[in-house]
Amino acid sequence: MRPLAGDFLGLGSTVQQQQIIYLVILAVAVIVLMTERVRNDIVAVLIVVALAVTHVLEPKEAVAGFSSEPAIVLAGIFVMAGALHQTGVSETIGSWIGRWAGSSLTRAIAVIMPSVAALSAFTHHVTTTAIMVPVALNLSRERDLAASKTLMPISFAASLGTAITIIGAPAFLVASNTLREAGRPGLGIFSISPIGIAITIAGTLFVLLVGRFFLPNRRGAEDTSSRFRLNDYFTELTILPNSPFLGKTIAQVKEDESYQFTITGWVRNRRHVPPPYGEQTLAEGDVLLVRATPEEIIAFREEVGLELHPVAQYHQETASSGDEEAEDVEAQLVQVVVAPRSDLVGRTIGQIDFRRRYGAIVVSIWRKRGWLGDELSRIRMQDGDVLVLQGSQEALGRVANDRDFLLMVPFQGEARRTRKALTATGILVGAVALTALGVIDLQIAAVGGAVAMVIAGCLTPRQAYRAIDQRIFVFIAGAIPLGTAMQKTGTSEMVAGWMQGIVTGWNPVTICVALYIVVGVVTQFMSDAATTAIFAPVAASLAAALGHAPEAYVVTVAMAAVTCFLSPIGHHGNLLIYSPGGYRFSDFVYVGVPLTLVIAAVIAFMAPLVWPV
Repeated sequence: MRPLAGDFLGLGSTVQQQQIIYLVILAVAVIVLMTERVRNDIVAVLIVVALAVTHVLEPKEAVAGFSSEPAIVLAGIFVMAGALHQTGVSETIGSWIGRWAGSSLTRAIAVIMPSVAALSAFTHHVTTTAIMVPVALNLSRERDLAASKTLMPISFAASLGTAITIIGAPAFLVASNTLREAGRPGLGIFSISPIGIAITIAGTLFVLLVGRFFLPNRRGAEDTSSRFRLNDYFTELTILPNSPFLGKTIAQVKEDESYQFTITGWVRNRRHVPPPYGEQTLAEGDVLLVRATPEEIIAFREEVGLELHPVAQYHQETASSGDEEAEDVEAQLVQVVVAPRSDLVGRTIGQIDFRRRYGAIVVSIWRKRGWLGDELSRIRMQDGDVLVLQGSQEALGRVANDRDFLLMVPFQGEARRTRKALTATGILVGAVALTALGVIDLQIAAVGGAVAMVIAGCLTPRQAYRAIDQRIFVFIAGAIPLGTAMQKTGTSEMVAGWMQGIVTGWNPVTICVALYIVVGVVTQFMSDAATTAIFAPVAASLAAALGHAPEAYVVTVAMAAVTCFLSPIGHHGNLLIYSPGGYRFSDFVYVGVPLTLVIAAVIAFMAPLVWPV
């Protein structure tokens, strides 16, 4: 077969000029992405503009990435993953994994790596890693295991798990899109599972048998996140007519695992009910004095039959014009710190009358030291107290300009809808099952699943939009036209022609190894999606030049983009564990390079078996 480079030379000067323009755009984009001086999503938009302005692509083709299957599916997956987070499913699974891990390093690795990989098959690997970092740190403290021995296996397993389904990583969605553009069927949701499961097993065995001895033995940096997170807020909770607490004793409320707050007091008709409470039951209008997390405080605002007592008292007088939407509860709350030598120090919250003075109300308070057990209005303020306020923008503006307060920051809390955990799980499983059975298309399943999550109340519309990582979405949408332009200008055929001259006579396994190595090196400096968008068309053209089916080569490119562990900068999940694990750059090289060679061998061997060339 005549090399494609010869065909390319006869395509005419117009195509050659477009190729030069495309290569210049590609080179500039790669350089800017590698330097990271401009945000990835901005680079993606500039790519779209450059391809359209230079007439390499028609305007419709340049912006087609925003309506492409990878972008649409990615947005839907982000929303469904966000619902799993909001309902506590992800964290529950993480805690289960921690409990199953046992006390020995061998068992911990054997349990954690496959479990994390399975979780990453349906959520973004960075999300999975973020969930598992505190689990691993708790494990290391409680069972005297070095954090550096567990965190790196978690990050590696999260990346390996993305190769189990095509929704695990954007690279596989881009690869599927490339195959469709080449006139082939796209990838099914579980079509890559045999390889993904195989490399997960191989990676786990490698770390168990070999890699563990190369893992450093360091305690890592102290987890400082807790220093900046305030959990023990004191507030009051009113029992409304339709409350689930009506007719229950305090003991029964405490036994309900759906509620994690701590009850410190009980007020009825403005009088404290003295403990022990015994068989006394709660009634409408009772007020509970509680300690709660930020998430629970938001949940109180959204729970039917419960309300923060200050809000129930003054809501009508402090509400801004128009009805407030429940989904904006988080946005209505701010935190302020009482300044030293403030006129407020030593005075009670009731004496200040925040409602009259500022037009806002105090819904809770946090204090670093000391017991808060009295009614909120009777608490005497101290410097350093953190007050959570609710009010209109005008009212909060008056608070921000008052020298009695040091600073104002948004209230950091999101309601967790734990009662919707089974619903969220069912929707995700249903969407995956319908796609796997071929009942509905992957795009429709992703969009339908996302909408179902919102309708079912697993998360609010506002939370759904926030769950979508706009930077990744825009970057994917902007990277896809690079692949389209590479094909349209004939650049992919040109590069494939060069490669054909090198690999002619090689068997498919060796060709896959070569592709894996090239892509694996490049993906250390670029995202998996961008690398796949560039090299997948080349792999498809190479397959056509060799007279082979393209699936094995295109999938190998995507696999290399997400499973090559040559350095810590190749995957964002590694950056999450770098400091907590006390790692050095060389640690990832010692463990990652041999692991990558094992993974490359498995992929190169299996890809031609799953998709015969």
